[in-house]
Amino acid sequence: MKMTTLRFCLSASVLFSIHTFGQFTYKRLYDPSIVAQEKRMVFQRWGDWRPYPKYFLGIQTNFAYATVWGMWAPQRNRDYKNGEDIRPLKANGQETQRYAMVQLQKQEAEKIKKDADTIHKRGVQDFAHWTSATVSADPLWLLYYKRMLKPLHEFPDEPGNAQEWGFEKEETYNTLLATGGIAILKERLDLLKDKYKISRTVDMPRGKRFLMYHETLIGWRKLSSEIRSYEIKGGLYLDYFKLLQKLKNTASLFSGKNFKTDREIAEEVMNHYKHQF
Repeated sequence: MKMTTLRFCLSASVLFSIHTFGQFTYKRLYDPSIVAQEKRMVFQRWGDWRPYPKYFLGIQTNFAYATVWGMWAPQRNRDYKNGEDIRPLKANGQETQRYAMVQLQKQEAEKIKKDADTIHKRGVQDFAHWTSATVSADPLWLLYYKRMLKPLHEFPDEPGNAQEWGFEKEETYNTLLATGGIAILKERLDLLKDKYKISRTVDMPRGKRFLMYHETLIGWRKLSSEIRSYEIKGGLYLDYFKLLQKLKNTASLFSGKNFKTDREIAEEVMNHYKHQF
């Protein structure tokens, strides 16, 4: 019984102490002087210098005021009271300026992040066109250059006869082969083949790749035109050569009868082929 009573007394003492300390702390936290200081430290008001002064016959009688703001107060307290408004959270206070600066920096950081994301996305898109692994999926390649460069791609790398070069007459091919024309055409063909291969297999910017496509296409058109021109000119030359030989042979047989001069032979040849020029 005595033990139970002792425990009850101890519990009551602890509760009473907590209650008393709580009331004391509550009063200290909401002391009017502290509240006035809090107002000065934020944005509400500059002033309310508690504790207030009290005079009796012109003599300061409030000891708290005298030691905080009055003649017995430290110099820094009097300078603080009589100085300018330094509330940190006023309209142009330091803390307000810092907060505004933080907001501006936050907006700038978001802008930089957005730009960085845009650059990253653009980089990914550029890389998709940069690498040679995706060149076959490019829309411009599929719509135009694939079809236009197909003849060059399918053209033999090592053409060895007239048919592979695209000549209809074997004599034209033999003439070019004997005069070195085929070697020149082969060199130009190798350059075009190499440029086409580089444009399809090497990593490069999309714009540069299509410039190479375009240059290769122009070179292929020139080479094709030159092959056709050799076919036409070579055929005319062979026909003219055969006719001239035939006329000379005929003239040699009838050298004593109805002999034609060179001028007459040339006029006859020109009249015969004038529809072809």
